[in-house]
Amino acid sequence: NAFKKYLIYAILEIFLVMIGILLAFQVSDWDTNHKERMDELTTYTNIRDQINNDRDRIEGQISFNNRFLSMFQHGTDIIEKKDFSQKDTLGKIAFNLTNYSDFDRKGNIYETLINSGQIKLLKNHQIVLQVKELEEHYLYINRIENIHYDGIMKHAIPGISKTVNFSSGEIMDMDGIYSYEFQNLIYSLIYIMDEKDQSYKTALVKIDKTIELIDKELSNR
Repeated sequence: NAFKKYLIYAILEIFLVMIGILLAFQVSDWDTNHKERMDELTTYTNIRDQINNDRDRIEGQISFNNRFLSMFQHGTDIIEKKDFSQKDTLGKIAFNLTNYSDFDRKGNIYETLINSGQIKLLKNHQIVLQVKELEEHYLYINRIENIHYDGIMKHAIPGISKTVNFSSGEIMDMDGIYSYEFQNLIYSLIYIMDEKDQSYKTALVKIDKTIELIDKELSNR
């Protein structure tokens, strides 16, 4: 009987030790999962903050781009109508052809996530895909902005320098600035600026969609 009791106590003790070990593993796993989840949510928050900043900058570029877009469209109307009474206005418009919007975003969220290994923490693949698509669209914006810059350097500045005095804004070649060639120059810049406007607005839509997904994920803490 004594041995039987001892055996029962020994078995119970072993059982309790095993339960303790299992609980310790479960607590450890819970702590690990909890930490990973907190890191995941922090990463989502950081992404949201970054693209919110992008949104503010893009909205500023839209305003800047559209201000000069309207100005240049007015310039083509002046040339089309041969309205010489607005020659001073046309001279100022020509002088402003060198202005262009430039988002010029530094860094790449998606590449940073990959290089840092943080992407492994992100379980919401919709957010990851949306961030990737947004970054690809940023690259497209950058290409359009580079095309605009090249157009200014290679075509606009040479065209302006032949017709307008840079220091005073005075028209030096009336026939040149009212020519169809100069009008076509402005039209080409307007075309690029229209494309930039659409690309900026598309970026805002993508940002809003990404933020919506992130906010939904953050609400499921």
